[in-house]
Amino acid sequence: MTKLFNRNMLLGYWYRGDSDVHGNQMTEFARIEPDGSFEFSFIQYNQQGEVVEEITELGDWGLVGDIHFTITKGELIDEEHYGADMADEENYQAYKVLELDGNIVKYQHIITEEVFILRRVVDKIAHC
Repeated sequence: MTKLFNRNMLLGYWYRGDSDVHGNQMTEFARIEPDGSFEFSFIQYNQQGEVVEEITELGDWGLVGDIHFTITKGELIDEEHYGADMADEENYQAYKVLELDGNIVKYQHIITEEVFILRRVVDKIAHC
């Protein structure tokens, strides 16, 4: 049975941090907007804590039942904007939402089955 999640629960700012087997760190910051747009920033650090790579993806998102999907339409690399190749299947991703509440979103990639957990960041708007 498909679980229905409230789309509005995904809105706002989210964060996750991971490390690989070599001790390198990766941080993701996600901004999910009510108009269906997103901005995902991925920052990779080496073992010394220096930024190795920073990429920001821009695009559209949606939530249908328990399926969260993204369509990447562009990237910012070193503050330079690049349009995405919309014929590239890597720009289309789908995830099964496993858990979603006010503090975390846990989802699993439909194909790779990799699980991601993002934690809510206090929305900047709430403090204005």
